[in-house]
Amino acid sequence: MVRTISAAFAAALFMQAAQAQDWPQRPVTLVVSQSAGASPDVMARMIADRMSKSLGQTVIVENKPGAGNVIGASAVAKAAPDGYTLFFATSAALSTNPFMMKNLPYDPVKDFAPIALVTRSFQLIVVHPDVAAKTLPELIALEKKTPGKFSISVDGPRNLAGVTAQGLNKFAGTQFVLIPSTNPSAGVQDVMTGRTQAGIFSISIVEQLVRAGSLRAIAIASSGRAAALPEVSSAAETLPGFDFQGWFMLMAPAGTSPEIVNKLNAAVDAATKDPQIKELSVKLGFDLAPAGVGSPKDAAAFLSQQLASWEKTARELNLEKQ
Repeated sequence: MVRTISAAFAAALFMQAAQAQDWPQRPVTLVVSQSAGASPDVMARMIADRMSKSLGQTVIVENKPGAGNVIGASAVAKAAPDGYTLFFATSAALSTNPFMMKNLPYDPVKDFAPIALVTRSFQLIVVHPDVAAKTLPELIALEKKTPGKFSISVDGPRNLAGVTAQGLNKFAGTQFVLIPSTNPSAGVQDVMTGRTQAGIFSISIVEQLVRAGSLRAIAIASSGRAAALPEVSSAAETLPGFDFQGWFMLMAPAGTSPEIVNKLNAAVDAATKDPQIKELSVKLGFDLAPAGVGSPKDAAAFLSQQLASWEKTARELNLEKQ
């Protein structure tokens, strides 16, 4: 009986390896949990196009936005682990949602196989030009002169910008009043018109407004500076340990063959090293690792570290699941 089971298991492994060797035999679908035209979608399409050339099969981007990335993430988590359905996963889907949402219909570790950390993205703390602060220390000092009088536009109290603003209050001892906006564009307008004095947005949304002088950049909400605006200090230069960056990982359903995962890793690595993608990614507010994406094990280790970091953040900011 044991020999029969062992033989069957060996045969299954052999078949899986043979299928992985022939993969891909048809187009691959890359699920993006943001709307078409958004900067993550544009980035995903550039990566997909370059991966298509490496794999010899078309990589088709399919947008499944909604429910805080849950719709897209769930679709991939339930997909067959055959390498034909992938997820351009956001940091929110994998590391933030588990500590924000009750009854999350997927597990970021058990339901996915990490392929690669594709890129990092950055948020920018900006103010209306009339605000008498040009640096983060100046903004903090200004707020502390009139506690609770400064408002800051965010995408929602439990979304990345909202949690970042709460982190700013915690780290700096400030009392910025969070003003949720219906969408990022509305939040930007609130700051530009002076309805709110400050805001936290993705670089891709406000970079041109900063360069035009319509908004003033105060700090990158991260531990490091961004390639798009290298002259702008990181918040961690003032508040050590402050790091609320976003990122995107390429994920497959759990159980996907390691051989397929490695092929995908090589394809996305080649994509991120493409000179044109490197140039365009900066304009979109993304930072690609100069040395490449690293291995699937590196991606898994990064995800583990991010989950531990967000667990600590949720505890420190008293963020309860809803």
